[in-house]
Amino acid sequence: MTLFNEHGVEGVSPLATEVSRSTVRCSLRFSQSVSSSVSPDDQQLGSAMAAFSTSSSRPYHIVIFGASGFTGQFVVEEVARTASEGPKGNLKWAVAGRNRTKLEKVVEQAAGALSKPELKSEVDILIADVGDPDSLAAMCKQAVIVLSCVGPYRFFGEPVVKSCVENGTHCIDISGEPQFLESMQLNYHDQAAEKGVYIVGSCGFDSIPADIGVIYTRDQFKGTLTSIESFLTASAGPEGGCIHDGTWQSAIYGLADSDKLRSLRKKFGHKPLPVVGTKIKRRGTLFYSNELQQYAIPFMGSDPSVVKRTQRYLNEELNESPVQYGAYVGVGGISNIFKLVFAGLMFFFLVKFSFGRNLLMKFPEFFSFGFFSKEGPTRKQMEGASFRFIFLGEGYTEGSDPSEGKPNGKIRTLVKGPEAGYVATPIAMVQAALTMLNESDSLPKTGGVYTPGATFAKTTIVDRLNKHGIQFSVL
Repeated sequence: MTLFNEHGVEGVSPLATEVSRSTVRCSLRFSQSVSSSVSPDDQQLGSAMAAFSTSSSRPYHIVIFGASGFTGQFVVEEVARTASEGPKGNLKWAVAGRNRTKLEKVVEQAAGALSKPELKSEVDILIADVGDPDSLAAMCKQAVIVLSCVGPYRFFGEPVVKSCVENGTHCIDISGEPQFLESMQLNYHDQAAEKGVYIVGSCGFDSIPADIGVIYTRDQFKGTLTSIESFLTASAGPEGGCIHDGTWQSAIYGLADSDKLRSLRKKFGHKPLPVVGTKIKRRGTLFYSNELQQYAIPFMGSDPSVVKRTQRYLNEELNESPVQYGAYVGVGGISNIFKLVFAGLMFFFLVKFSFGRNLLMKFPEFFSFGFFSKEGPTRKQMEGASFRFIFLGEGYTEGSDPSEGKPNGKIRTLVKGPEAGYVATPIAMVQAALTMLNESDSLPKTGGVYTPGATFAKTTIVDRLNKHGIQFSVL
């Protein structure tokens, strides 16, 4: 289970923190990117559309930036594994970062893992660094889509987004950091729309299973779906499991800056989404879930904020009925609760102070009871792990009036898949990229900074994910 997703820091120089803090302030609202008086067809005609095909000057469909980071290495393997699914059965791709030796090692590792020795001669290596804008621009100009695997994104993600927008390159990341995701929407949505560039965040385990799962559940319901609760469980295999400490770092910084996230959201000036049907009831901080047959807590990751942004887009831009959403995660039995309470109290106390944050980052295994580690999971641990999302939806069946009475219909769906952080995340990220390349006509009418649900609601991404082990079904 990942609460926040973060993915190693290949492609990062010591100068990067200063670069990433220099934000371009454009205070532009997501829902105001195009005047409401302009029709969708006119929007399409009135804006440029960045290319979805390669050319002599833009030779790569995909460039994986941060390819030698902990998660990046597995994204490289997944791209190599699915290259035949590229446009016309051919995917042209390269890896990028700041250390050629490390990148060569990752390509060699992928060649061995997949028994594809040809990768060592076929995959090009680009040198780029978030602290060097010129190198980023040179990389972006050669790619149709950049897969950004550098994190924590709050420090290293923005220069990549900025360069992609400026150079007409689409960008996909696997951030689970709401502050980064929403600040990119605030600061770059209109520029991306003008350039016809799609910037799509949270395309890993955070938050494709949840965001696309909500849309899948809505689409399977015969009528008007009004609310969904999701319940996540993650299972380790016989070898046990853990999460790379980059995710832990993102959680530390995210909670330390929670006040900044609240002030950021005020800048959008959003009105509350309309509530259709009965207002969803929020469950307690800790409760026994009959659905999971174990104790559960509210999900602390990015899923709720990502799903809400998707529902806002679908309501305000496509005039679709919004779905209320509550997210929870199973934590097991009584012994786990004691660990959770102790770790939680320590975490929330220490994260308030710089010395406490330093302690948390220095000793992730101690403060998380081994849940996070600096080494990350082994391949054997990954092979035995899995996740399950159960979605419980309710709404009004066909022919019923949502403005009258309580919801009269229910639906249960399941999204399940392999280990979340380093198997499911690369699958989700790469399938998101392949969907963009192969189904560009089904994306939103204009470019912009979008959620996965907003980007892929009208595509076949569910079918693509089903074929690769992230499976959607109605129970």
